[in-house]
Amino acid sequence: MIQCIPSMKLLPLEKRRQLAAEIYAELQRLFPGEIKTMLQYHNSWELLVSVILSAQCTDKKVNEVTPALFNRYKTLDDYINADPKEFQKYIFSTGFYRNKTKNILAAAKRVHDTFGGRVPRTMDELLTIPGVARKTANVVLGNAYGVVVGIAIDTHMKRLSRVLGLSDKTDPDKIEKDLMALLPQAEWMSFTYHLITYGRTYCFAKSHDHANCPLTKIVTKYGVY
Repeated sequence: MIQCIPSMKLLPLEKRRQLAAEIYAELQRLFPGEIKTMLQYHNSWELLVSVILSAQCTDKKVNEVTPALFNRYKTLDDYINADPKEFQKYIFSTGFYRNKTKNILAAAKRVHDTFGGRVPRTMDELLTIPGVARKTANVVLGNAYGVVVGIAIDTHMKRLSRVLGLSDKTDPDKIEKDLMALLPQAEWMSFTYHLITYGRTYCFAKSHDHANCPLTKIVTKYGVY
């Protein structure tokens, strides 16, 4: 078994665009059809809560926690009036529960007071909400509203962007800019979730036989490593 972060070199922009196009075509072959977030929710507010909970936590674990959480806190007012200590008990297993509680309850107040109880539909507005950075905003906009203005960079995207030679950055915002330059905007959301699914299915963070990962032949052909 070998580690799945080999030494790589960054290709010129046009070559990376060709590489990204081939990678996306293969991802579509591997995972036909539409793929969206694995998070389970009923409305845009519940999606926002779920994405905040997913920081440093798997979507699977979040989905185990949210049914009871959403049953207890059904409305935005329920969150605004929530007792933080009680709220923490519902999300404890997602990790960083104190900070997540603080952000979610503050986000509820912000959405209520500033946006009339509706989760906003623009990146700029979403970024004013506690606990929301570009990754969270991109997930909410794309999945709740079908608005695609960027690429959500989670841990899978961050790791695989380097493994596949698409970016040599470590900062999520810089990785996002690199990827946005490689693909048409209409493909951003689909590419994101196809690549995340690929990371979960084939190319894991833990050591494995990376040489036999489906995309390795494409990357090797381009001389990335």
